[in-house]
Amino acid sequence: MAKSPETEHPVKAFGWAATDTSGNFSPFNFSRRVTGERDVQFKVLYCGVCHSDLHMVKNDWGVAQYPIVPGHEIVGVVTEVGNKVEKVKVGDNVGVGVVIGSCRQCEQCTNDLENYCPKHIDTYGTRYIDGTITYGGYSDIMVADEHFIVRWPENFPLDAGAPLLCAGITTYSPLTYFGLDKPGLNVGVVGLGGLGHVAVKFAKAFGCKVTVISTSVSKKKEAIEHLGADEFLISSDLNQMQAAAGKLDGIIDTVSAEHAIAPLLSLLKPHSKLVLVGIPAKPLEVPAFSLILGRKTVAGSGIGGMKETQEMIDFAAKHNILPDVEVIPMDYINTAMVRLSKSDVKYRFVIDVAKSLKPE
Repeated sequence: MAKSPETEHPVKAFGWAATDTSGNFSPFNFSRRVTGERDVQFKVLYCGVCHSDLHMVKNDWGVAQYPIVPGHEIVGVVTEVGNKVEKVKVGDNVGVGVVIGSCRQCEQCTNDLENYCPKHIDTYGTRYIDGTITYGGYSDIMVADEHFIVRWPENFPLDAGAPLLCAGITTYSPLTYFGLDKPGLNVGVVGLGGLGHVAVKFAKAFGCKVTVISTSVSKKKEAIEHLGADEFLISSDLNQMQAAAGKLDGIIDTVSAEHAIAPLLSLLKPHSKLVLVGIPAKPLEVPAFSLILGRKTVAGSGIGGMKETQEMIDFAAKHNILPDVEVIPMDYINTAMVRLSKSDVKYRFVIDVAKSLKPE
């Protein structure tokens, strides 16, 4: 007979979980594995709330396995290490992002692209190598193989920095991989939410000229005066879009709602790329002529490997790139999810786990 989440492992753990498609959270007792020889156990201090957490608990993508303890923007302090761990020591600040396991042998893994391993294991909601379901950072403790631990830069804020472990690498990776990290390039960012505002900050740090493309005119002042964007386009304004046609070297599209692709492709120079990092629940229409007539590319990008994630965190610390966050207590999570569904946050919720998560 299968063991319950509370008894399947020896180490007691506590968090908040969603137990059905309502997406409502409640306190949840479960368990973590004993720290293995290459494992790192850490006390969770903060955990970011990603838009994909909302999709998962609502089962928008049809892959949810309940109960779900979300959270893949996790930072904390090391409390125990296995006897073969070399990367960190007790007392170090560390992070865990979206991926917590992979085969470590395939072509992707051997090229530091664990995120594209066919057998990669997500930090929550999937089966670990021992057959048990993974639980994320809306909880008091984490255990992870040291390979999937990110070393946290000294004096770099833990609360505001936590969302970089998903939102940061999700935008940093396509900017660097597709060559949109060169000074003077014209880079578009579609959407000014949790992902979009971080994309703007990274692109500006690379020396790019940044154009924010949004449906909301109310975000113009924020984009230009606070985030440092150079231009702002309303995607529904045909005159603005036509005036900007053919001027961008690349676009990072962060929008997770249904939206038209053709108007965005018109903004690209020939031979340029539109990179999708948001995940709409339904397929997007891509008009063939818009691609063919300018030899344009629509691509996708999903987070990054462990080497690149560490590089991203170190780059962010060096350039003081931090997401704009609203720190919340654990028991505010249901309200936060409602607000997130309405894009009512600037720009990322972060749960103060250490101070607010209290066992029942």
